[in-house]
Amino acid sequence: MRTGERVSGRYKIIRKIGSGGMANVYLAEDLILERKVAVKMMALDFQEDEQNLRRFQREALSTTELDHPNIVNIYDVGEGSQPYIVMEYIDGMDLKEYIQENHPIPYHKVIQIMSQILDGIAYAHKNNVIHRDIKPHNILICHDGHVKITDFGIAVALSQNSITQTNSLLGSVQYISPEQARGNIVTKQSDIYSLGIVLYELLSGTVPFDGESAVSIALKHFQAEMPSLSELDSRLPQALENVVLKATAKEIQNRYTTADEMRVDLETSLSAERRNEERFVPKDLNDEKTMVLNAEELKTASISAENPEFAHTITKKPKNKKKKKRSIGLIALLPVILILGIVIYLFMSQPQQVLVPEDIVGLDLDKAIELLEENMLELGEVLEQPNDEVEEGLVFKVNPKEGSTVLEGAEVDLYLSLGEKPYILEDYTGKDYEEVRAELTELGFEVAKEDETSNEVESGKIIKQDLTAGDEVVISDTTITFVVSTGRPVINLRDLKGYPQANVDDYVERYGLKLTAEEESSEDVPLGLVISQKPEAGTSLQAGDRVTVVYSTGPREASNVAFTVEIELPYEDKYEDPEDEESALVGNKVQIYVGDANRDIKDLDTELMIKSDQTYNLNLVVKEGESAQYRVLREGELLIDQQVRPE
Repeated sequence: MRTGERVSGRYKIIRKIGSGGMANVYLAEDLILERKVAVKMMALDFQEDEQNLRRFQREALSTTELDHPNIVNIYDVGEGSQPYIVMEYIDGMDLKEYIQENHPIPYHKVIQIMSQILDGIAYAHKNNVIHRDIKPHNILICHDGHVKITDFGIAVALSQNSITQTNSLLGSVQYISPEQARGNIVTKQSDIYSLGIVLYELLSGTVPFDGESAVSIALKHFQAEMPSLSELDSRLPQALENVVLKATAKEIQNRYTTADEMRVDLETSLSAERRNEERFVPKDLNDEKTMVLNAEELKTASISAENPEFAHTITKKPKNKKKKKRSIGLIALLPVILILGIVIYLFMSQPQQVLVPEDIVGLDLDKAIELLEENMLELGEVLEQPNDEVEEGLVFKVNPKEGSTVLEGAEVDLYLSLGEKPYILEDYTGKDYEEVRAELTELGFEVAKEDETSNEVESGKIIKQDLTAGDEVVISDTTITFVVSTGRPVINLRDLKGYPQANVDDYVERYGLKLTAEEESSEDVPLGLVISQKPEAGTSLQAGDRVTVVYSTGPREASNVAFTVEIELPYEDKYEDPEDEESALVGNKVQIYVGDANRDIKDLDTELMIKSDQTYNLNLVVKEGESAQYRVLREGELLIDQQVRPE
């Protein structure tokens, strides 16, 4: 399929994202629902084979019945001349890539990933679906760490000479169970064995059994002991290794019964109660006899490792107790003798098998090459990689593995150590200190802590770090120090009474307090100083808490009181000439002076003329508690000089 082509008129191909055995996988856009999907299309080479078509259809049917968060969803299935399966698109990588990029993976992360895988497989098993091809290539991991299992029920089509297809076969044979390798019936516990191999690879970064051919790897699955994980990683808890050992027991009776049982055991493997657990040793099943496979059985085992569809139970024909005629026996023996002769000739003409030296790790390049030559082996690739345990310039791994059986003249790849792998530091600011400390300590860092109060950063979170994010460091030589927030500082509130406003403002700003200011008059506290506060002095506060203070406005001013005084103004008629009838009546000039809150006693307030006795209402204003004064003069003569108060 090319970019832009459409499948069933609905799915527009964007690009090819994978391929395997009998199908290619494309990233496509669902033009109706406007979402990205993955479209698996059967390869052209297999579309004419009815058996392969049935196998492809079975994958679709078996997976559409499964609805679980850890299993890839199937959206659509297409039949006809161009069979296809439309499934959920996972934006991430397969587990094989994840292991290669992230090894070593912290134990808790391994358990988190493996628990999701076991959840999905347990659900499938409860629905009577056996995966049969569990391997990291068929497990996808999103960028957020969510795990999805794919390729349920699929079997890769192989011809009778498919044992030569090393590249495709090795990918599956490294994870098959002993019974699959023998060609026996596949059960749910066969999946559990494969899950144990996946867990081994998550912990070690490599598969336990490897070799140049599918046959040699298949033999190891039912003959060789599981390599020790604790020898690769001395810090590995025995309880965690025991999960691998029990899952990969050679005999089904010694394995976990269900995937749920394995998950529960895995999730408790780091608990304190299992810290001193003994190494798991499978029961010795004495009634089981060792089966020696002949050449034909090995060929069948190799085919069944890649394709369970071709699996069949290997049985030995019962002996015929009846005697046959000698002539018939001789005729029957002729082809057997002929085949046996051919097999012996072919075997003798083949290169002899030798072992990859077991003492090659730890040698420098020159000595390693010399040892290979002594053992009739050739130098393959020389690869340099970081290694935490082996000194720089020395061999830390070989491929095929030490002790592997290979043919004379085979090439052996040498992995030379570059020393401890540099670690790229992250920006940990704002993250929870305890979680970061646990993660870095598990990796081998020394972690130090300094406490600091903070108004902005929550208690327990990292404020800053002494090493810069993005720096490459050597874990074993590095101590990283974090400044960790203890939350807002605790303040014992000072006694602010008598403080001026400027000092109060400085104090609350320094400690991040909030201020409410009020005013009140005071006879005792001078203007502008604090009279009182809430809360009281000595109260424990944190930044952001509120303090209320009351400032003095000075003594309270007395209020004015208005009142009226009634004054009697007597008239004096001394200017009247009683004998002169024509003389006019002359009035008296009266002058009034007032001293109160608004007027000065020195100033004339009122002047009037009276021609008879009069009453005059004088309006006065005084401050509360004080008195007023008024004076009355008649014709310049003082009549009244009076101090008065409001009644």
